[in-house]
Amino acid sequence: MIDSLVNLVFRCRHTRLTRPVTPVSRPGHPAEGNTYVVCLDCGKHFDYDPVEMRIGKPVAPRPSKPAPGGRHWKQVLLASLSFGVLLGSLFRRSRRKSLE
Repeated sequence: MIDSLVNLVFRCRHTRLTRPVTPVSRPGHPAEGNTYVVCLDCGKHFDYDPVEMRIGKPVAPRPSKPAPGGRHWKQVLLASLSFGVLLGSLFRRSRRKSLE
């Protein structure tokens, strides 16, 4: 209801859309959902008919899936390196002051 009230006031024309997105899966597993596009201004998802190349009715946004295991270590490594550089610079600064 709040969404419809906001659309009445601001009226997004949905002119800037993403390319059509079709969910795919690994062989042997069914894909989830149909082809859709997303408005870049308001973020609303719309069904998309690839045969007639037309957008359809609004649909609920697709839930985002967590990243598969094994990719998390890259973020941890980057964060630990940044933290290590910060600690090293603080340690050098305190050591220089103690030597003076």
